[in-house]
Amino acid sequence: MDMRLLMKQAQKMQEKIQKEVAAMQVEASSGGGMVTVVMTGSHQVTSVKINPEAVASNDAEMLEDLVLAALTEAHRKVEAALADKMSGLKIPGLPGF
Repeated sequence: MDMRLLMKQAQKMQEKIQKEVAAMQVEASSGGGMVTVVMTGSHQVTSVKINPEAVASNDAEMLEDLVLAALTEAHRKVEAALADKMSGLKIPGLPGF
């Protein structure tokens, strides 16, 4: 197979995956839904929702832990989704990953 054609196909696949990653959003929550975070495939947090009950408890340390747990879970979900996308990457003429 022509190496230039192979590189062109790989570049098209990379561009497609980058677009899909940019459009991807995951949602994660902690504390039974007390804190919910939305994160993009590029790890940008686009939304944080905190249930008023979590604030009413006046327990700042608990709220901090809930926010951290939701962020950590969102990050894990993004990484899992990215790994799944990359595992499906097949370049003609090359063995799979």
